[in-house]
Formats: sequence, C-alpha cells, structure tokens
Amino acid sequence: MRKIGGLLSIASLLLSSLLLHAQTPHALTSAEILLGMKKLNVLGSVLYVAAHPDDENTKLLAYFAKEKLYRTGYLSLTRGDGGQNLIGNEQGIELGLIRTQELLSARRIDGAEQFFASAFDFGFSKSTAEALRVWNRDKILSDVVWVIRKFQPDIIITRFPQDSRAGHGHHSASAVLAVEAYTAAADPSKYPEQLKYVKPWQAKRVLWNSFNFGGLNTTSEDQFKMEIGMYNPILGKGYGEISAESRSQHKSQGFGMERQRGPALEYFSTWKGEAPKTDLFDGVVTSWERVPGAHEVQQQLDSLISNYSLFEPGKSVKGLVSLYKKIAALPDQYWRTQKLKEIQKLIEACSGLWAEATTIEHVAIQGDSLLVRLFINNRNGNNITFRRLVLQHVDSTLNLVLTSNKNITFNKMLLVPDSMPLSQPYWLKNPMKKGYFDIDNQLLIGNPDNEAAFSAHFFVTIEGLDLEIVKPVLQKIADPVKGELYEPIAVVPPVLITPTKTLLISSKPDAQVMHFSIKALKEISAPQLIVSQNKEWQADKSFVRTNSVLHKGSETDYAVTVKPVGNQWKNGSQSLNASVVADGRTFTRSLRSIDYDHIPDINYFRLPEVNIVTFDLKTVGKNIGYIVGAGDYVPAALLQMGYEVTLLNDNNLATVNLSQFDAVISGVRAYNIKESLNAYYDKLMDYVREGGNLIVQYNTSTQIGPVKAKIGPYPFEISRTRVTDEDAAVKILKPAHPVFNIPNKIGPKDFEGWVQERSIYHANKWDSHYETLMSMHDPGEADDEGALITTRYGKGNFVYTGLVFYRELPAGVAGAYRLLANLIAL
Repeated sequence: MRKIGGLLSIASLLLSSLLLHAQTPHALTSAEILLGMKKLNVLGSVLYVAAHPDDENTKLLAYFAKEKLYRTGYLSLTRGDGGQNLIGNEQGIELGLIRTQELLSARRIDGAEQFFASAFDFGFSKSTAEALRVWNRDKILSDVVWVIRKFQPDIIITRFPQDSRAGHGHHSASAVLAVEAYTAAADPSKYPEQLKYVKPWQAKRVLWNSFNFGGLNTTSEDQFKMEIGMYNPILGKGYGEISAESRSQHKSQGFGMERQRGPALEYFSTWKGEAPKTDLFDGVVTSWERVPGAHEVQQQLDSLISNYSLFEPGKSVKGLVSLYKKIAALPDQYWRTQKLKEIQKLIEACSGLWAEATTIEHVAIQGDSLLVRLFINNRNGNNITFRRLVLQHVDSTLNLVLTSNKNITFNKMLLVPDSMPLSQPYWLKNPMKKGYFDIDNQLLIGNPDNEAAFSAHFFVTIEGLDLEIVKPVLQKIADPVKGELYEPIAVVPPVLITPTKTLLISSKPDAQVMHFSIKALKEISAPQLIVSQNKEWQADKSFVRTNSVLHKGSETDYAVTVKPVGNQWKNGSQSLNASVVADGRTFTRSLRSIDYDHIPDINYFRLPEVNIVTFDLKTVGKNIGYIVGAGDYVPAALLQMGYEVTLLNDNNLATVNLSQFDAVISGVRAYNIKESLNAYYDKLMDYVREGGNLIVQYNTSTQIGPVKAKIGPYPFEISRTRVTDEDAAVKILKPAHPVFNIPNKIGPKDFEGWVQERSIYHANKWDSHYETLMSMHDPGEADDEGALITTRYGKGNFVYTGLVFYRELPAGVAGAYRLLANLIAL
C-alpha cells in the first residue's frame, strides 16, 4: 500500500486511459487547467519508439507533452522482463510487472501516454537478427502497426539507430520495426484484420533521436537540432527537471537522477519522409484548421483563455460547455474524439467536482460481495445535477441537485459473480509463446495495463451538459504514517493455494515433503486438496479436512509426501500441481503480490506448482554467510542444498565473527548498492587470509554505486562483457582444478539447460595472481575468460564470478547447483 508521489501531468490527466489505473486521485490546479486550455488548441501527436522501460528520452517526452502540448506517446516493445533488479529479488515476468508500473509512474510525471508491444525481453541480445527471430518479427511488427493506426502520430521518433551503434539487439530491432511500421501502417493490405477497428495511417515522417551517452556520440551538426531545455513558468519547472523526476521512477534499475537545468539540444536524423527544415512538424497542420468545419473553435478557445481567471476557474465552465457542444456537433473523427475527452476533464476540474468510488477491501472475492462507498461534492458551486449512478448491476436514478461544497455519500453493496474474471494482467492470461506474450484480444494489444476491475459511472449534468464520469473502484485507507492511500482492487477466487516452496531439489532417492497453504477468503465446505502425479513422482492420497467448514480468513497448512514412482529414481525435472475441490468448484490458483512504495500494488496469479529437480549433488561445508545485495533467491537455494545460511547486513557485518563460515558469498550487485562494503574490505580480506572462502557474484560496471570499490585481494576491473547465448560452449581451461572436481565432477552436461544467458559483467584487467578456469563466447566473438576468476590469498580463496547463479538456481538448473557447491568447497 502506498501513495504515489510526483506531479501528475496535464496530458495524462486529460488524455490517457491510464486514468483507470490505480493512482492517488489528483485535482488539477488552476495553472494546470490553463495549460489544458492551451492544449485544446494543439492538434498534433508524436510517438516515441524503443525497446525497454528506461530507453525513452523523458526530457523530450516532457517537452513535447508540456511545452509543445502535443499528444505524446511512448511505445516500449517489451516490459523489461529480462533485466536486473536493484530493489528486490523479482525476475522475469515479475520484473516486467514492476517496470510496467514504473513506466506508468514516469508517464504521469512527464505527460506522455504509455504503450507496449507483446515482445518478451529475453535478456541482452547482441544482434538485431536474433531479436527479430526470437520475437517473431511479423508478430511484433503487427503490434507496432496497430499502435500507430490507433494512436495516429503525425511523426514517429526512434530512440536508437538500426545498426550496432544501438548497443543491444533489442534496441536496433525496435528502430527497424518502427521504420517498417511507418510504411506498413499506411498500407491497407498489411494486417487487414486490424481494419475492423482502425484505419490505415500515414505519419509525416519517422526520425532517429540521436544521442551522446555511454561514450558514444552519434550526433552531428548536419542533423536537425532543437533546444528543449527551457523553463515552463506555468509548471514552475524546466524540462530537465521534469525529466529527472520521471526517469527517477525507474527505481528497479537504479536510475535516480538529479534535476537538470539550463540549455539542452536534441538531434534528429530522418529515416523516411521529408526531412524537417524549421520544425519537426514541418508540413503538419497542428491547429483546428485540420478539422473540417472547426473554424470557429480556435476563436472561441482564444477568448476562453484570455478571460480565464486563475482565482475563479468555475467562471470558465459555461464557456467550456458551449465549446464542448460545438465540437460534439462536428463530424466524427479522431481529433473530435480526443478533444472532447480533454474538454470533459477541464469541465470537471473547473467546476471543482470531486467524485470517487472506494472500499476498505483490497480484494473482491468471486461469489462474495463488496461494500462500495460513493462520494460526490460540487466544490465550486456550479450548476450540477447528479442524475444517475451505474455500478455493475446497480442502476440508481437520483436527480440530486448538488449544492455548493456539500458532501453526498452513500453505500452500495456490489455482488461479485462466481464468473467474474480474475484480475490477471491481460498479457499473462495465456501461456507465453517463445518470444512474446500470446494476446488473443486485438483491442488489448498496446494497452499498458488492465482496466479497473469495477468502475462507477456518475451521470451528471453540468451547466446544461450531460456527461458520464467514470471512476475506478479503489481501495482507500488511512495509513497512520503515510496518510490517505488508494490502491487497485484485485478480483480473486474464494480459495488460494500457495506452495511454501515452488522448487525442491533431491539428491537422494527419498520421499519429498511439499507444503501447501490453503487460505479461505470466504467460507467453504469440506475442501479437498488434490496433488497431481507424473511419471516420476506420486503423491499420497488426497487430503480432506476433518471438519466440514473452512471459515473465512482461515489458513491451513497441508504437508504432502511424494515418492518416486515404483521406487525408481533418476535425474530430471518434474512438476506437480495442486488444486482444491470445495462447494462443487475446483480452485487452481496461487496469488502473488508485489509491494513497493513508488508504484501501485501488483497482484497476479500463478499455478500452485512445485518443480522437483533430481540430480547428483555432494556438498562440503555447512555454514554460509550471505552478504545481502540487490535481491536474489540464492540464499533459498543454499538452504535447499543443505547449508545453514546467515544473512549479513550492515547491522551484523561489523560484529559477526566471519571465521565461523565455510564460505562468505556476496549477493548480486552488493558492491553497487552497499557503500558500507568499503568499510568491511579489510575484515573480509582478513577472513580470506586466515583460511576463509569469499565468493563475489556479479556487480555492474556502471556508476550506480561504489563499483570501483576494492573487492578482491588483488586488483581487477569489471567489464560490460557478457555471454548471452545460454547454450554457448564452455571450455574448461584447467580440468584438474578443484572447482571442477571437488566434491562434484563437473562436465559438459552441467552446462546444459541454462536459461537466458551464461554470464554477465565479466572481470577484466585482472592481476597476475588470479587464474582463469573457463572460457566462453557468443557467436562471432572471441573467447573470454573473465566469467570466473579465482586466487589463493593467505590460507584462503577468493572468487569473482559473472555466472548467473541468481537466474539458474531458481530455474532448477542442476549444473549450476553442482558448480556452486564446488566453489563453496574451495
């Protein structure tokens, strides 16, 4: 639960469907209303295209949305699922869920709208061809075409070039697809199935927003350039300041920035279309002249703006109502629809009308009910009648005249049908294809998130104009520390099944015990837990509660013993699913919740599945000290391997006796985020010198944190080198070394089945005391030996490794467990 901070932009408040997503409701200030009125006079749109969350140029987006007042969008082809997480241990689709919400938070600040294609971020890619092949080029191209046809941008801008200067195969592929889509979107023979909903659209031009960062300068003085670093007195900020606030929402990537002030030039090269000479929108009509019959709108708007009172915005309501009716009478077309949305929001804001639908519950349970509190207040005293309320099955005629600043509050009981769809993010409803999310509803493609599970429709008449105001039903609570908080509501089943562990590893032909928590969100009768069996493992008989009722809110743990079928045991991976049968229904879902202060609560559903991985594993040593880093599941894997794990942080590193540990392991990016490790360098080196074993997992070579801190007993640097091919051949350089022999014999099979990548952020420029043990490379590249370096120091050992144990261990990759056991045994 949290409050979302930051200034909400006029563009997102006026235009974006994101308003249906949970955020702290925001009333426009008089200054923002004025900016919104000015925006009514601008009929231009721009779409920015890149590959990931954080790729977008937030300064340019803010400039377009708040200075030029264009309708501005950012299309990210992926949700950032394959990246690294600086704030927690979420990976894969969970990281994508976090970054989705971070992007939405950023857009609420910089004023742009957010869109996504269905491409899956499968990790760092070194070639455009690989990215397009894995994603299914035609599928993602159709997504980009769809967003262009729906959004109808006048110009399209790519963040990256189409070649290796992009630095990442996803980056260059995003530019390739944007340029192709520029042409394809205008061609009715391309993706004709979309034309049931949209029309072909030809943007004026597509350009590349060249850059100078990361040591690469792609700008030149023969490119079109423009100044965007100006100050906006209405907002009290410059675009460098707004940009920093927006970009700082990317907290899972550690992209917090200081606010920038002063001049800022942006450079552009034209991919297709006529190159601009004086303005990016050269040749584009951005006034009401582009709408037939709208010649009087501009004049009426100018009069409204010149007569607007910052102190009494309510005086503008009648003029806005008149303008609304004039635009509504125009022929149906794109800008008519967009501007009616904007004007309605301005009418609401000027009138001071506040309407909301809230509940104290954080979930709505299938087959249960939800008490919703409806609230409305005419705070400015305009002539407003509350005619009707529609909330799910509730349809109430009211015809209440709203007197000035009087609270109208009433409750409605909302019935949640058994058939109500669960609140699963729409892109996760179907099993994934290899490189993209399988979205079977065309109308959902491009949307950043689900719409609210429930919405209240307030039908009002404001100064003679009938309007429908739609508000999401949100949880609203008063936190003693954080104050008033709004959060989204998730529709959930009456029964949730949560495995205590989703992965079990087995190195002996013994029975395994799985634990499942069964939680009743409403009263259920005689629940029966059933665990599936497979060809390798078989569960005991189904479990039935002895009492007949599981009461609402109760939670019970079941232990289920599974044994190898026929007492036969062999290496491999098998999954077992759990379900609960109760009240004539079968329940098969586990609820996963993600909670961070800077984004709304995230809920999604998984199958209650336990993966059992069987393989030969020997371990040496018992006690592990684990220095907590940015977040990973390695400690949980160590426990599964039979070690005892002590988590080490700033509170106990200073006082703990390290000699008790057979190995000390630092979590991923620990040296990036913990400046305190500089202070413990001598203590860690003393531990190694006296016979300890220090294993340092990867750190990045960016300047996020104290990356250049001393890490090992002898100097080495951390590079950007990585091996992204998870099947890359691994050459063992010193087969006799203990790392490959004690206690497990490591061979080629141990490098089979790895996921996403082999290694990241290799060591380089290492001191001669270090020895390298393996080499590997991506296709077309030279071997690199920096994935694993080690040295003796005094009586002990030091290891730095970029091998991605943090990905492989949760994925149940047997060879990663065996290799880590050997590193611990040094």
